[in-house]
Amino acid sequence: MQQRSRGWKVITGWLADKDLQPFKFQEDAWEAYLQGRSGIVNAPTGFGKTFSLFLGAVIAWIDAHPKDYQQKTKNGLQLLWVTPLRALAKDLGRAMEEVLRELDIPWEVGIRSGDTPVATRARQKLQMPEILIITPESLHLLLAQKEYPTVFRHLHTVVADEWHELLGSKRGVMVELALSRLRGLQPALKVWGISATIGNLDEALEVLLGPYHNGGLIVRANLKKNIALQSVIPHEIENYPWAGHLGIRMLPQALPIIENSQTTLVFTNTRSQSEIWYQSLLKHEPMLAGALALHHGSIDMELRIWVEEALHNGILKAVVCTASLDLGVDFRPVDTVIQVGSPKGVARFLQRAGRSGHQPGAISRIFFLPTHALELVEAAALKAAMEEELIESRMPVLLAYDVLLQYLMTLAVSDGFHAPQIYEEVRKTFCYQDITEDEWQWILAFLTTGGDALGSYDEFRKLERQGDHYYCKSRMLAMRHRLHIGTIVSDAMLKVKFMTGGYVGVIEESFISRLSPGDSFTLAGRNLEFVMIKDMTVLVRKSSAKRTIVPSYQGGRIPLSSNLGRMLRMKFNEALSRRTKDPELIALQPLFNRQEALSHIPKDNELLIEKITTKDGYHLFVYPFEGRLVHEVMAALLAYRISRIQPITFSIAMNDYGFELLSDQPIPLTADNAKALFTTDNLLTELQTSVNATEMARRKFRDIAVIAGLIFQGYPGKHKANRHLQSSASLLFNVFKDYDPQNLLLKQAFNEAFFYQMEEARLRETLERIAQSHIVITEPDKLTPFCFPIKVDSLRDTMTSEKLEDRIKKLIAVNE
Repeated sequence: MQQRSRGWKVITGWLADKDLQPFKFQEDAWEAYLQGRSGIVNAPTGFGKTFSLFLGAVIAWIDAHPKDYQQKTKNGLQLLWVTPLRALAKDLGRAMEEVLRELDIPWEVGIRSGDTPVATRARQKLQMPEILIITPESLHLLLAQKEYPTVFRHLHTVVADEWHELLGSKRGVMVELALSRLRGLQPALKVWGISATIGNLDEALEVLLGPYHNGGLIVRANLKKNIALQSVIPHEIENYPWAGHLGIRMLPQALPIIENSQTTLVFTNTRSQSEIWYQSLLKHEPMLAGALALHHGSIDMELRIWVEEALHNGILKAVVCTASLDLGVDFRPVDTVIQVGSPKGVARFLQRAGRSGHQPGAISRIFFLPTHALELVEAAALKAAMEEELIESRMPVLLAYDVLLQYLMTLAVSDGFHAPQIYEEVRKTFCYQDITEDEWQWILAFLTTGGDALGSYDEFRKLERQGDHYYCKSRMLAMRHRLHIGTIVSDAMLKVKFMTGGYVGVIEESFISRLSPGDSFTLAGRNLEFVMIKDMTVLVRKSSAKRTIVPSYQGGRIPLSSNLGRMLRMKFNEALSRRTKDPELIALQPLFNRQEALSHIPKDNELLIEKITTKDGYHLFVYPFEGRLVHEVMAALLAYRISRIQPITFSIAMNDYGFELLSDQPIPLTADNAKALFTTDNLLTELQTSVNATEMARRKFRDIAVIAGLIFQGYPGKHKANRHLQSSASLLFNVFKDYDPQNLLLKQAFNEAFFYQMEEARLRETLERIAQSHIVITEPDKLTPFCFPIKVDSLRDTMTSEKLEDRIKKLIAVNE
C-alpha cells in the first residue's frame, strides 16, 4: 500500500502534529500521482485542493530520496504550477514555502509573471527553483528562450490551477500548446488540473490531457460546501423596477452586514460599480476610512498587492471588488460576501460565495443585494440552481489559428522547430485535433512568405527554412515577438498618472477619448481632473468637483447564463401559481399582481410578447429570458424578418430578460405569423444579412491580427493608439477579403463572430424551444413591470443621468 511509503508517513505525521488528517480525496490524488497518472482534482473552495497535488509531489520526492531529502539543494525545476491570476501566485507561494519550511525540505519556490522583477528572472535563468508558479504568458516566454529544453530537463509534473477559468479561453489554448511541447520533451510528464465544479468536467479533462491521452482520471472530493445565501429584500418594492435604481439605495441595508462581520468582500459586476460603492460607503460611514479598500483590474499593481496583503492579515473591514478577487485566493479573515446585482451565472456565484469561510467545514455566507426588484427572482433562481447543482459548462476553443501562429513564432525565436514533430504534438491537443495537413501547410507558408496577399512585404516573411527546420533569423522580429507573447487583446488600457508623478491605475482608451480637459472622473477611489494624454499616459490632477464621471468598462455587460435563464423561467411559473415558499417571490407579489393585471406572467412553456403604443411610437416587447447577447441577435433577426413582411425601421433595446423593437408605425406581428417569425429555417443565411456579420468579424479580426503577430503594438511606453491598430487591422481584413478569401485568419474572424459574439448555437436552441412553446401576445394600455427596465435601458444610452431620472419619474407617473 502507498500509505506505508516513507513520504506518505512523513506527510501524514506532519499533519497529525497539527491535529489534521487528510481528506479522502487528497489521499486518492496522492495515490494516483504516485502511480504516475494524470487527471483533474475537483473539490469545493477551501478544502485544500492545492495540497492534494503539491503534497503528492513532496511525497514522491521523499520516496525517491528517503535518506537525504532534507539535504539535496539545487535540484532543477521539478514542479511547474500554472495559474491564471498573478494574485493567486503570491498566495500559493506563501502556502508552499510554509510547508517546505516546516518539513525542513530546502526547495525553492519561485514566481514568474509579468510582475516578476528582471533581476529575479535573471537569477532563475542561472538556477531554476524546484517549484515555479507561472502564468500562461510567462510559460510561453520561457519557451521563447534559447536552449529552453535544458530548463525543463528535470521537470516531472505540471499543474494547471483553476483550470475551469482557463478552459474556453485563448489563454487555455496557450496552456494546451505549452503542455504539448513539454510532453514532447518529457513523455512521462504528469499533468494535473485543479478545477471547481463545472458542467462539463469530463470534457475539461480531455482538453487538459489531449484527446489521445487515455488513462486520465477525475478525483472528486464529494464534499458539500455549506453556502448560506440570504437575499436583502428592499424595504419598499417598486412597481416599476429599473436596472441600477436600487443599487446605492440598498446601502443602508448593507452597512449592518459589514459592521457585524469580521471582513466582508463586496462584489460588483463592473469596475464602475465598485468605484461608486467605494465612494458611497465612505460617505455614509466615515468610520470605515482606513479599513475600507478597493480592488479591481485597473488599479495600480502595488496598491492591489497591498490590499491583498492587508486582507490576508485581517486589517481591513471590507473590500469593494470585481472579478479580480473571484479566484481561489485564501483570505481567511473573510467571513462574509455581499454580491451587488445578479452575478448572471451559477458558477460565478459559487466562486464568489467560496471566498468567505475559506476553510473546511466553514459556512460561506453570501448576501444578495438586488440593483432592481426583478433581480430578486434571479436570487430565488440561484438558490434552486445551487440545490440542483446546475453548474454551467465552459466550451473549449477550437482551431484558434492566431494562437497557433503566435506559438510557432515563439518556438522559432528560441531554437527553431522541426515541422513534422511539432505538427504531431499540436494535433494531440484538443484545440487542434481536427487541423488538416493543408491548414498546417498554409500556416507554415504564411509564416515564411506572408501568404498570397502579403508575399511582397518583407516584414511578413518572418521565418527561414532549411528542410523541415523553421527558425527566425531576424533579431528585431524576435525581440518584437517576445515583447508581445500572450497578447490576448482587450480595449487598449492607458496608464493614469498625476502631473506631479505617482501612478493611479489604468483606464480604457474608449472612455478617455470621450473626455475633454477639465472633466472630472473617478478612479481607484479618487476624484481626478483630466489634463491631457501624453505617450499613452493620461495625466491628471486631484479634483474637488462634487460631480464626477465614473468610467464604464467593456466588462459591464455579462450575459445571463442559459442555466440561470431556465431556472428564472421556472420561478416565474412558481410566482404565477402563488405556491411559493421563496421570500424573494413573496416580497415581489404586488409587482407580479400588477404584471398579471396589465399583461401576463409567462409559464415556462410560453413566450410572452407585449404590444404597447405610447407617444414614442409602437413597441414590441419579447421575453425569452436568455441573456443579453442572445436577445441582441434575436432582436436584429426579428426586425429583419418583420421588415420583409412590410418595409419598416426599428430601434432596438434589450436586457437579460427580453428585448424591445420600437417603430413609428404599427408592427405587423400577429398570432398568425408569430411562429413563422421565430423559426430556425434559413437561420445562418438570415443571421448574416440581419446582423452586420462582416462588421462583427472585422472587430474580431483586430484581436486575431494582434495575437497572430500581424500587427505590432509598439515598444513599451510607445504603444500604438487603439484606432491605429483598428485601421491597420481593417486594412489587412479588406486585403484578405479581396485577395485571399481562403485566409484562415479571416475564416476564424467570422467563426468567432458567429459562435462567441452571436452565440449562434444558443440562439438556435432558444428558437427551437420557442417552436415547442405557446406564444402569448398581449396589448397592455401602459408599460408593464416587465418591460419597464428594458425601456429605461433604451433611454440610458441617449440621456445624462440627471435627465434620465426625470424622464423615469415622468414615465412612472404616466403608468401609475
